[in-house]
Amino acid sequence: MVKSVAIVVAIFGGLAYYVWDYNTSPTGGKAKAEASASAYAKAHGPAIGDSVKVKDPQGEPLPTVVDCGSPEAEYKLGEMLPGKGMHCPSEYDYGIQYRNGRKFNYTLSFTKV
Repeated sequence: MVKSVAIVVAIFGGLAYYVWDYNTSPTGGKAKAEASASAYAKAHGPAIGDSVKVKDPQGEPLPTVVDCGSPEAEYKLGEMLPGKGMHCPSEYDYGIQYRNGRKFNYTLSFTKV
């Protein structure tokens, strides 16, 4: 009986620690997942004025923010147009249309660097 209670307490204690650690540890679990998502958004979600390089510009383009003085810089984000099917004005050289799962559509308009 004592062994059974000890095993149950150990299992629940281990599970409780895992849940606590997952939700509170700054280096693992939830914090790590949030940091990863934030890093992805920062690297691939340019703001107006940011310079980017574009992976697969003719297929499924993925802009990656780079330093504007870097030789990797290909385009500079000039405008973000909200709405479905928006087209960049003629002063821009390149545009990327996005559609995410929440049905928020927008177009990024870039000029060549």
